[in-house]
Amino acid sequence: MESAKSLCKKLLNFKNTVITGCEFYTDADSVNHIRIQARPSKWHENECPYCHRRCPGYDSRCRKPRIWRGLDWGTTLVEIEYQTHRIECPEHGVVVADIPWAYPGSGFTKDFDLTAAWFAVHLPRSVVAEYFRVDWETVGRCISRTKDVIEPEISHRLDNLVNIGIDETSYKKGHKYITVIVNHDTNTVVWVALGHGKSVLEKFYQQLTEEQRASIKVVTGDGAKWITECVDEFTPDCVRCVDQFHVVQWAMDTLDEVRRESWRDAYTQVKELKKANPRKPGRPKEDDPATQEIRQASEKADKIKNSSYALGKAPENLTEKQKIRVEMISKTDKRLYRAYCLKESLRLLLKLKDLGEAEVELKHWLWRASHSCIPAVYELYKKIKRHKDHILNAIRLGMSNARIEATNNKIKLIIRKAYGFRNIQNLIDMVYLVCSNLHIPLPNRKPILGL
Repeated sequence: MESAKSLCKKLLNFKNTVITGCEFYTDADSVNHIRIQARPSKWHENECPYCHRRCPGYDSRCRKPRIWRGLDWGTTLVEIEYQTHRIECPEHGVVVADIPWAYPGSGFTKDFDLTAAWFAVHLPRSVVAEYFRVDWETVGRCISRTKDVIEPEISHRLDNLVNIGIDETSYKKGHKYITVIVNHDTNTVVWVALGHGKSVLEKFYQQLTEEQRASIKVVTGDGAKWITECVDEFTPDCVRCVDQFHVVQWAMDTLDEVRRESWRDAYTQVKELKKANPRKPGRPKEDDPATQEIRQASEKADKIKNSSYALGKAPENLTEKQKIRVEMISKTDKRLYRAYCLKESLRLLLKLKDLGEAEVELKHWLWRASHSCIPAVYELYKKIKRHKDHILNAIRLGMSNARIEATNNKIKLIIRKAYGFRNIQNLIDMVYLVCSNLHIPLPNRKPILGL
């Protein structure tokens, strides 16, 4: 039959450790605790926690023992007690001697950190904090320690990059952004940094070796000038692509701007009609021409105001009600309908696979947009003309930023589950854990092949 000490060691999943005793007690909140006295084995008690070299002692053991939290045993809260001491490492200086059951600087066991991080990847941090009986900020530190243990050096992510996507995403209100770079070939995040703009992206390129820069052949992104400038400066031989997602988004924004202008004009017309035909006391007659004209103008303004979804959808996806609304716009507002047709023709030409046909269609579209007599569309024309070569590159190579947009959605979900991040490093570590092929090992589980 196993002794109590051997049983504790097996349940704790400790190695290179000696259990010297244990005791039960109940705290003021009526929570049951088991406190286990442990120490490293003689051969491992003076190891450096970073290089695991045996080093000479620096001072005596502290008077007050230190406590580590372990995973609960059922409903019982587990604590490990040990009097730590410092050693003098030739490489790392004076540090606290390695504790076999905990990572350096942690107040929890290794199994606790890994399990808390695994839960945090799949559940909101507030739920994880409540279940593990810790503060939600402590969960963030568990995440960072787990990421550092699983992948202490992320520079290998920058090797053999060929097709990459660059984008920024907001993580907080007030124009707070992070820049994310995704490897299209592996669909994994290879680099994340706080902020956005040329100065931030330059840090990524400066980390790359000449060999790593030379391996990059395609860079996708939106039409941001700072992306193009960095690509031209650091990797001039690679192909710059502006994918169809962002181009269609530009057209949608332009169409919405034209729709708002049309609604303002229609609403102004309603006000002018009401002003020219002031309402008399009593209910107006149904056959009153002025009243009917005001009613029709008001209905037109309302339909234009509520046509955003109908104008934004592809014609084949419209409902019957939305088709009627678009047909009404085609008859009553030629300017808005012309902008809608230009948006649709641009969306369709971006789906072409033949580069020659796409180039001809894009040239024709640019001519139509430049002669549309719509200021917002003319601004879109100038923008697309400026990025014409990059758009054609995306069609020729069949590249898009769909992967990085999906990654951005994952990041938004991470932020929403955590109800926001105060520590940006916790967010970055979580992005690396969730948006890559890292696997958090759970204690006493069979390792998954290929991970």
